[in-house]
Amino acid sequence: MTTPAAPAAADGPAPRVVIADDQDLVRTGFRLILTARGIDVVGVAADGAEAVAQVRRLRPDVVLLDIRMPVMDGLEAARRIIAEAPDCRVIMLTTFDLDQYVYAALAAGASGFLLKDVTPEHLAAAVRLVGTGDALLAPSITRRLVERCAPGAAARDRVTTAGTHRQLAALTPREREVLTLMGHGRSNSELAGDLTLSEATVKTHVARIFAKLSLRDRAQAVVLAYETGLVTPGSGISHNSPT
Repeated sequence: MTTPAAPAAADGPAPRVVIADDQDLVRTGFRLILTARGIDVVGVAADGAEAVAQVRRLRPDVVLLDIRMPVMDGLEAARRIIAEAPDCRVIMLTTFDLDQYVYAALAAGASGFLLKDVTPEHLAAAVRLVGTGDALLAPSITRRLVERCAPGAAARDRVTTAGTHRQLAALTPREREVLTLMGHGRSNSELAGDLTLSEATVKTHVARIFAKLSLRDRAQAVVLAYETGLVTPGSGISHNSPT
């Protein structure tokens, strides 16, 4: 699969960024790219443990984390960063396109991933986008990733998934339907058309789902829809509306 097209740059102040990668050339190159585009790189790290310490000390808005690093890998670093600094957004860096490592990162709360051969424009736009709280990956891309990796992950995470099923009881029938459609990769405008609702109403439902289930973004919503069985690999979209 090819790398997603560069997201549109977000408006507002530039996010503060920490870059974590065990290759000095990557850290230096990414820092130069972001700094030249008005983004403040407040720190760098050569391994996962150092990245966690930098986030704890500097409280950046966004962290670029390599998946494979010494001392502590990027996945464990992402889990610790998200647990300690829930407002910090994590973008995983990888040389592998859509593999199980990326799925694990999304399940842990990362907002998306970038391949290391990303263009300078894509890198800067992605950092600005997740700095606003949006997910980097389009829902349809996340869906393809989850369909590829979710079955094995679900077997490893039965306890977590059982707990998540109980959380779904907090949703109304309409909210469950919205979450299911998000799991199928539907955008807000598509959801509005599917359910004959205004986009404003859809956004309200999405916000309530995120709040009730402690979700950070749509990427996590897609992961959760699969892990709870609301959506299964290869399933089609049902348009049965709640009464």
